[in-house]
Amino acid sequence: MARPHVGIWLIGAKGGVATTVTMGLIALKNGLIGTTGLVSRLPQFEHLDLADWSDFVVGGHEIRRVPLADEAMQLAVESRIGSPELVGRCKAELEQIDERIRPGTIQKVGPTIAKLADEDIPDRETPRESAQRLKGDLAEFIAAERLEHVVVVNVASTEPPADAADIPARWSELELLLSDSQKCPLPASSLYAVAALDCGCSYVNFTPSLGSTPTAIDELAGKRNTRHAGCDGKTGETLMKSVLAPMFARRNLKVLSWVGHNIFGNLDGKVLDDPINKQAKVSSKDHLIGEILGYRPQTHVSIEYIESLGDWKTAWDHVHFTGFLGTPMTLQFTWQGCDSVLAAPLVLDLVRFTDLARRRGQTGLMTFLASFFKSPLGVKEHRFDRQFQMLEEYLI
Repeated sequence: MARPHVGIWLIGAKGGVATTVTMGLIALKNGLIGTTGLVSRLPQFEHLDLADWSDFVVGGHEIRRVPLADEAMQLAVESRIGSPELVGRCKAELEQIDERIRPGTIQKVGPTIAKLADEDIPDRETPRESAQRLKGDLAEFIAAERLEHVVVVNVASTEPPADAADIPARWSELELLLSDSQKCPLPASSLYAVAALDCGCSYVNFTPSLGSTPTAIDELAGKRNTRHAGCDGKTGETLMKSVLAPMFARRNLKVLSWVGHNIFGNLDGKVLDDPINKQAKVSSKDHLIGEILGYRPQTHVSIEYIESLGDWKTAWDHVHFTGFLGTPMTLQFTWQGCDSVLAAPLVLDLVRFTDLARRRGQTGLMTFLASFFKSPLGVKEHRFDRQFQMLEEYLI
């Protein structure tokens, strides 16, 4: 008997990460690529009853009207993600998926992201009207594709930081504010979360944006018996920090300073070139060191947009520490990786594990997914090995 289909609904559906997710899924389904980079294909998870690649149907929200196949080809040509030949073999399915992508919202996304939006993206809706429209798109997707479950994943560009102090702690109070564009503090990422959870879908925030972080939205998830996780996918430099910082702590080496310089191109880099949007990303990347070490050395994180690099990211880190007899030493490393290629398999892993959690009756925060995030909701543990143990303990 065939397994019921599961929906993957991507916010920012034509961005670099989402396009790579979609291309990768099509290629996996058709046996065109291997499974390197997929955590869910590790030997210890082989026994799990995870959804197969052919079980998934993709849709999404996007604020830019560009052909999905063109975005995939641009990634192949300019950033060497896949190949033009692979895009050609996947083009027919990319065009089918393109027809399931709907206009998103630009509520409180900041001027830099708003400038990217096409003219037909609604900009005069109240937050309630936006949430209802987004929810309607999800309901239509579920009905049209006869889906048993939908996992909504936010892979859109980083919004400016939102002030959580302005957000009521109870859903009943926050819900009342949705009708007032001036008083409602929720940005687009949180309206997507509200729409998803209110519709009974799961929600995963792979960005540093607010998303489902507010307590009131977690309460909504509980009321609808659904689940959520986030935030900010941990794919490169911060992943290295979560592995290396415990080494210094366990060897009783005192870190004096930790400096990281990051350069990359792509659309996300262009958005982060705005200091307001950059603030949210830097905050997400910078808190981890002190929380692992138990004290706060001097830290500095810089992010610079270099257009020519495309989807390739380079990070240079300089760690200054002291050892026995107060002797100063340094560790320096360079991390270079393709941003979307590092992120895309993790998105597919998160979807598979979230769907399994749903079948196991999991509701509320999925804290067992902490190893996938820089700032995991509901989890204070930031050491990668301990976070991965949480994943194994839940799944095995």
